[in-house]
Amino acid sequence: MHTWEDVVAAASGLPEVAESTWYRTPALKVAGKGFVRLRSDADGGLVVCCGLDEKEALLSSGDRAFYTTPHYDGYGAILVDLDAVDHDQLVELVTEAWCRTAPKRLLAGRPGDGD
Repeated sequence: MHTWEDVVAAASGLPEVAESTWYRTPALKVAGKGFVRLRSDADGGLVVCCGLDEKEALLSSGDRAFYTTPHYDGYGAILVDLDAVDHDQLVELVTEAWCRTAPKRLLAGRPGDGD
């Protein structure tokens, strides 16, 4: 079982990550743009920005950690069940969401960028 603190820890090594709010829920932002947010207690889950192709692959995997709702149809975000997601998957999803959102100046020279 993961908590919001685990999500924050997964992003702790990424440049210029700031804890904030987004739709009045806890969120992580880079350069003022949200890339991960906790849904309300009533809604449950974690919203993670991703590409539509990645979203489809995660939903097609059959892994119960990943789901969506009609509200997110056609939108590049996957919902993640923090009780079911694997730790390594969580870290990878948070990192990839950061990469999709961060300005190019932050991506240059980042470990693992191929330099």
